[in-house]
Amino acid sequence: MAVTKKAEGVGKEKKKKGSFRETVLLLVLGVGIALLLQAFVVGSFYIPSVSMENTLQLDDRIFVNKLSGKPERGDIVVFKGWNGEDTIKRVIGVGGDHVKCCDADKRITINGKPLDESSYLYPDDYASGDNFDVKVPAGKLWLMGDHRSASADSRAHMEEAGGGFISEDAVIGKAVVRYWPLSRGYLFSQPEAFDKVK
Repeated sequence: MAVTKKAEGVGKEKKKKGSFRETVLLLVLGVGIALLLQAFVVGSFYIPSVSMENTLQLDDRIFVNKLSGKPERGDIVVFKGWNGEDTIKRVIGVGGDHVKCCDADKRITINGKPLDESSYLYPDDYASGDNFDVKVPAGKLWLMGDHRSASADSRAHMEEAGGGFISEDAVIGKAVVRYWPLSRGYLFSQPEAFDKVK
């Protein structure tokens, strides 16, 4: 009997060691997968300014799809900004677009088509306080915040070497969901305003 109990004790000890190793292995594997996803697929970012209000407010948290492909008009993107920091703005013009502000009704036009930005522009804000007329080079983007009067976007960098444009290669990813605060959770989609632009 004594031998059997000892054998049982050794068996339980081996099971405990095996179970502990499996748990540690699963934890390490989980962390590894999470880091790979964070690095190459999905990124989490917080909003550090009011330049995208009311779409995104100060300290909101969003998930960004890093495999979203080529940015399109209307997309909200995170990119390496003019000062080298992660920045978030809305894509207004893509390569080849003629973006101008403003028409007689104080709207931005893209390739001659007026843009109705009422669905996302900050309430009582205007399309732009500064007039501009730009042709977006191939592979570049013209980006603007939704709170135009509080956004240092492409307009603020027109006098610099890059003319205010950002390379498509500088884009980290496209915003897909606002997950924090939970009460304001939201799945982003492209505004209908851009459907008429060709």
